[in-house]
Amino acid sequence: MPTTLRLSQRETTFNQEVVTRFELYNSLFQTLPFYQVKDTGILLPFFSSHCEKGAAAELSPTEIIESFFKNYVPGIDHREQINRMFRFIQYIERQVVLFDAIEDSSFGTLGRTDDTGPLQSMVQQATSNEEARKQISKQLKDFSLRLVLTAHPTQFYPGTVLGIMTDLIGALKANDIPEINTLLQQLGKTPFFNKTSPTPVDEAVSLVWFLENVFYHALSGIQSKLEQEFDMEGNNPVLELGFWPGGDRDGNPNVTTQSTREVAVLLRKHIFRCYYRDFRVLKRRITFRGFADNISKLEKLLYDNAFNEQENPKDLQTEMLDILKSMRETLVTSHDSLFVDIVGDMIQKVQLFGSYFATLDIRQDSRVLRSVFDYGTKKIYTGAPKGYAEMDEAAKLKTLPFTEADFVCPADADDMTRDTLDTIRLMRQIQESNGVKGCQRFIISNCQQASDILQLIDLFLWSGWKKDKLTVDFMPLFETVNDLIHAGDVMETLYTHPFYKKHLKSRGNRQTIMLGFSDSTKDGGYLMANWSIYKAKVELTAIARKHGIDLAFFDGRGGPPARGGGKTHRFYASMGKEIANDHIELTIQGQTVSSQYGSVETARFNTEQLINAGIISALHPNHKDLLDHKHKALIAEMAEASHGLFLALREHPLFVEYLEKFSPLKLLSHINISSRPTKRNASAKLKLEDLRAISFVTSWSQLKQSIPGFYGVGTALKKMKDGGSWEEVKELYQNSGFFKTMLDNCMMSMSKSDFRVTAYLEKDKKFGKFWISLKDEFELTKSLLLELTGMAVLMEESPVERRSIAIREKIVLPLVIVQHYALQCLNNTKDEELIGIYNKLVIRTVYGIVNAGRNLA
Repeated sequence: MPTTLRLSQRETTFNQEVVTRFELYNSLFQTLPFYQVKDTGILLPFFSSHCEKGAAAELSPTEIIESFFKNYVPGIDHREQINRMFRFIQYIERQVVLFDAIEDSSFGTLGRTDDTGPLQSMVQQATSNEEARKQISKQLKDFSLRLVLTAHPTQFYPGTVLGIMTDLIGALKANDIPEINTLLQQLGKTPFFNKTSPTPVDEAVSLVWFLENVFYHALSGIQSKLEQEFDMEGNNPVLELGFWPGGDRDGNPNVTTQSTREVAVLLRKHIFRCYYRDFRVLKRRITFRGFADNISKLEKLLYDNAFNEQENPKDLQTEMLDILKSMRETLVTSHDSLFVDIVGDMIQKVQLFGSYFATLDIRQDSRVLRSVFDYGTKKIYTGAPKGYAEMDEAAKLKTLPFTEADFVCPADADDMTRDTLDTIRLMRQIQESNGVKGCQRFIISNCQQASDILQLIDLFLWSGWKKDKLTVDFMPLFETVNDLIHAGDVMETLYTHPFYKKHLKSRGNRQTIMLGFSDSTKDGGYLMANWSIYKAKVELTAIARKHGIDLAFFDGRGGPPARGGGKTHRFYASMGKEIANDHIELTIQGQTVSSQYGSVETARFNTEQLINAGIISALHPNHKDLLDHKHKALIAEMAEASHGLFLALREHPLFVEYLEKFSPLKLLSHINISSRPTKRNASAKLKLEDLRAISFVTSWSQLKQSIPGFYGVGTALKKMKDGGSWEEVKELYQNSGFFKTMLDNCMMSMSKSDFRVTAYLEKDKKFGKFWISLKDEFELTKSLLLELTGMAVLMEESPVERRSIAIREKIVLPLVIVQHYALQCLNNTKDEELIGIYNKLVIRTVYGIVNAGRNLA
């Protein structure tokens, strides 16, 4: 009963703080005069209502659009109708920003009722129980959380819009109507998209905005709280940041050694700018005798590195800490500790972020690395036996030389080889300028065998690195279902290999393994992907523990459940003792960056939840999260049933054609938000295996058919019910955090689906049966999930989140209708000029739809 009451209060607060205020400020917003059409804001409510009624009646997008203009704006020609639609889009995408800002401004008032609370609950435990304090302090010594910002192309808000949103949130908190009005006018005149595709460095600049304005303050605040409340050493930060733009070259030919170098310089420069801003506060306060030399020395050091180009920059973390600690000691001994907290705050930030701000990860596909190694055996290690490439794995491992050389790649090598070898040399330079943590991780995607890692180590040794000074962590990325099955064998081989064993020891016997949700979902479907990753984690944990390895899992988690997103903290809280959970590492990407980490307040909350999930699950494990053999067998059977249906869907002759024809898949490459191609092997005909998972998931979300997030779940549940295992599955949902989180996230995906939009396809001669099969699986999954959970509606346990999704979906429904109208027009015209216009219309709708979804792509 108390839970029900609390949820009811949250709903009331949400309606007052978010819904009512959105309606109020939206009415103000709709009076703003935008370019060309003064009455767009007046017409928009009628257009939105018309789209809603048309969708409810399951009319085609063409019928909805044509009837609207006939009823409300008669007498204008087709091109003027298109012009009006562009103006509607202009309003709607800014309505999404307004709703985002209002929701974020209400964050503190609205609060959260998740069963895994943030840091405060840990502090309360420690305050009331000294033994609990000791246990938490001990756990924190072995715990770490790394948030890794990636360059995946679903972050649609440019820096200018993010700045307006930040100011708008502040004005909304203060209910400053004149300021809100001014900011809405600024928002109306500020472009939402780039005219050209960004470079990898441009992407880095966009994400550095979050580092500088959000994470710098949020993470230092959390670290400070932890150090105040628990017995922690100040030089052992719990929190770490990672960074992929400029370093992630997997399938992205636009990432080069030069862009990696520029991003490393950018990160270094911006952390010193953050330090310099803090130093100016410190300088105004520390005005006592005995500090002049240190103040002068620190000011010059920070200013020069923040604003002046450095010829041979060096890691200055130790020097900064020495100066600051000397100042702190003098304040304590000679000045009654006055302003010691200001100096202590700077010390803590320098310990957290060093000279690097965030660790720049390097990532490359194993197939590229094999090709570069083959080049190396011909140019560097000329003693390699003939036919090495054709050897089996065991023979390769015996043959690998691990000899040192100082080979500089010649200019006549192919671009990929030169980039790989030059980047390996650059990593050492970055470590010298930014610190070892500045660039110490190399991720091998599509890793399939131990030699993929060991051959890469040889490339390092041939590029001037020394065996006893190889300060690099080599991280396999296992992603497809097949790779996950063989991951244990690969790691067992590495742990027992003499050279790798010695290298791992020099790195503190710490191994990080990356597991990717995206391609595994595209490869095996939702249930099989989640289950394959779970099984792999259990096996990899057992192998690591057998060899005394401190294992960290790095989860490639996108925003949507179909890519590993959803209720992330619940996912980590549900890890049983069979899975290593002392170190949490995950990617933060796409709209998830701005939606969950867009302000200091939201970033602190979501980061604290992850810390809480890791610490509390370790101290107070829920024994029900330890799946027994019976439960594992149940999930395995469901995963197999789901997998079979998903494979049949993938292999359907209309599958790729359906996506190309009725979603904006082919046009995603024209959306200027990413330096990364939408598919690997960009010049070839589209094949599913080449299609990037992010494009795959985005296309389905634009269709309002979140296939990757639910398809096969209903069939799997039906098999259990028909086979007499329904009660066991119910018991599993009620007691297993892993299974419950998986299905709850599935329901979140389904809440963002709307088959009404494409209902007209039911009568399509070619695609009708295919569409019906998708709709039938959706309805089957929905009905069985509701029956299984005892809910009346999807996400009934999360009424505020459900309401938020519903409002967002209502705001962007006109965009969805316009998009599908334009796609229908494209399929029915050969006019080149109109084709270009319709393409632009489709592209413009994508921005708002994805932004409103917050974790759609």
